[in-house]
Amino acid sequence: MSTEQPPAAAPRIVRGRRQFLQTAPALAAALATAAAPARAAVVSAGWCATWGTAPAGPPASASTFTFSNQTLRLIVHTSIGGSKVRVRLSNEMGSTPLRIGAANIGLRAGGANLVAGSGRDLSFGGRPTATIPAGAPLLSDPVDLAVPALADLAVSIYLPDSNVQATTIHDVALQACYVSSSGNSAATPALPVQSLMSSWPFLAEVDVLAGAGATALVALGDSITDGVKSTGNSNRRWTDCLARRLQQEAQPGSPPIGVVNRGISGNSMLTDYANALISGHDCLERFDRDVLATTGAGWLFVLVGINDIVYSPASNPIPPAELIAGYQQLIGRARLRGLRVIGATITPFEGMSYYNAARENVRQQTNAWIRGGGAWDAVVDFDQVLRDPAQPTRLNPAYDGGDHLHPNDAGYQAMAQAVPLAIFAQA
Repeated sequence: MSTEQPPAAAPRIVRGRRQFLQTAPALAAALATAAAPARAAVVSAGWCATWGTAPAGPPASASTFTFSNQTLRLIVHTSIGGSKVRVRLSNEMGSTPLRIGAANIGLRAGGANLVAGSGRDLSFGGRPTATIPAGAPLLSDPVDLAVPALADLAVSIYLPDSNVQATTIHDVALQACYVSSSGNSAATPALPVQSLMSSWPFLAEVDVLAGAGATALVALGDSITDGVKSTGNSNRRWTDCLARRLQQEAQPGSPPIGVVNRGISGNSMLTDYANALISGHDCLERFDRDVLATTGAGWLFVLVGINDIVYSPASNPIPPAELIAGYQQLIGRARLRGLRVIGATITPFEGMSYYNAARENVRQQTNAWIRGGGAWDAVVDFDQVLRDPAQPTRLNPAYDGGDHLHPNDAGYQAMAQAVPLAIFAQA
């Protein structure tokens, strides 16, 4: 779900629900046989994503950020550390080329400031500037920087042109980021701040050289994975909490596991919805870009489906079989590339405006398949973790973020605690 609830009668433009009811089970079984060789290739180089987000277009209700001869300083929080670092920028939602005048990465000291001496200028094919074609990503050259686990980094991007629209952006960052006054301040330790924003324009991923065996867990989902209703500027999403557990409870000598959050508020698995609050790009459509392209991806964690249910017709909601077929597509495509796949049950939502018995029935039937269908490498029962024991169709009041759908900080922590770390010993 998105950060706000649209009115019940809000118009929706549905750009097509994907249906695979006959082909998906057989396809998933066939693709699973290709897993081992691909995975061995993925983890051998030692590079792994330590942070990532899912680029999207801005919601129709939001004013598109426009920058003119300004520097963005984007704050991100690492999951694992490494000895070198590189970034992936993105113009994948843009319709015109994006010119990068300079870029820099360093350790964050606080606010918009860098730790003294930590800033590293980034290059692209050996050049300090680059132009990203419309629809394309851009990977920087590696630079030497000792990146700690669970630390803040500042990625600075100088945009020299006028009226640069942030058409490729992750809107719900829940993190203060900074826009400079005019000029190239990419390498300036203390950024001259003109304004703040809580979004990540043009930035998709940060990778570190973490050593042999490092893998990334890619969390694919909607606003619950995006962390809506968690405390801003504090990294309280369930994926952040899991990253901390992986650092604090890891067995000595075990390979590091990065956690990459590819949640998008308002996202669905099967359908591109376009309204005032949703920017589209369902999980099946964005899977290659947001999951398979993640450096070192070894695990896929799937928590999605509630928006497919609540945005389908109230009296005739989406059949569980369609959701199940979508899950099987995700599983099959992940296993083709050697990823192991964790499924999570859909969490309670009684009390929000879209709840009714027909939609709840879809959730219950879908969760029964997630738990018992045998399709996943592992299942985490977030429904059981978050539900009210006295009324299981509702969130536990202790975990309710206030809208009866999104957890609060305690709920996100409980979700992370429910993930058995022994799962990752199977890798």
